[in-house]
Amino acid sequence: MKIGFVGLGIMGKPMAKNLIKAGYDVVVTTHKQEVIDEFVALGAKGAKNAADEVKQGCDVIITMLPNSPQVREVTLGAGGVVEGGKSGITVLDMSSIDPVESQKISAELEKSGIELLDCPVSGGEPKAIDGTLSVMAGGKKESFDKFLPVLKAMASSVVYVGPIGSGNVAKLANQMIVAANIGVVAEALTFAKKAGTDPRLVYEAIRGGLAGSTVMDAKAPMMLSGNYEPGFRIRLHIKDLTNALNAAHAINMPVPMTAQMMEVMQELMNHGEENCDHDDIIKYYERMTGVSIAEA
Repeated sequence: MKIGFVGLGIMGKPMAKNLIKAGYDVVVTTHKQEVIDEFVALGAKGAKNAADEVKQGCDVIITMLPNSPQVREVTLGAGGVVEGGKSGITVLDMSSIDPVESQKISAELEKSGIELLDCPVSGGEPKAIDGTLSVMAGGKKESFDKFLPVLKAMASSVVYVGPIGSGNVAKLANQMIVAANIGVVAEALTFAKKAGTDPRLVYEAIRGGLAGSTVMDAKAPMMLSGNYEPGFRIRLHIKDLTNALNAAHAINMPVPMTAQMMEVMQELMNHGEENCDHDDIIKYYERMTGVSIAEA
């Protein structure tokens, strides 16, 4: 199986490398020639765009892009998958986008005999590197089964959720929970510090109980060390929450906790912190309270 990969950013680059490690024939495209050269050195081939990947004989095109407009452009626009002129291929969109857009793009691709699966991921850069991402997939079940080995080359958990768009619904639910979880971890540890208790010891005391979570174990140590290097940037989480709010409001559902976390992240944006990791939420509480939990 020959795989084209579009979107070699923080997440996409290690994902594409894991496909190469798994023995797949990979063709990559990006506007950065040095990245193309890096992949060619690993045994991949370079392409001008997604259409060129199709023309080079790729059976499947994987997209890992920032948002809906980029996915639409790479699939349906100039130099996109459809322009490659080959029916019967499949696009695995591993971006996190609006599920309504996934459905619309899928309908347009079907006119050219191209199938779409929406397969967003969770886990951040560390899990992209070690190949232990979580994938939630939507689309035709038989196609999901066909490409399951490809997805498992990049992930340790791959779950079929339902028809097209369902993968992104699951991802947005994930991002809603992660945002609220990081927010309350930041709030609780700031509360501990302001109350005169060592927040690291509070973290150690509660992490094994009901309050413990993967998010707490990933983000509390970063907050305590003052590490805001991006694994998942604030601006990308804002994108996901925007999509979550839009999707929820489209079905007339109130999502007050998600809306509150969006307001917190907007405050961070206004302080120029959009490219920080989302554990930077702790700074919102620092500014409100005048208390920092970061250890010297």
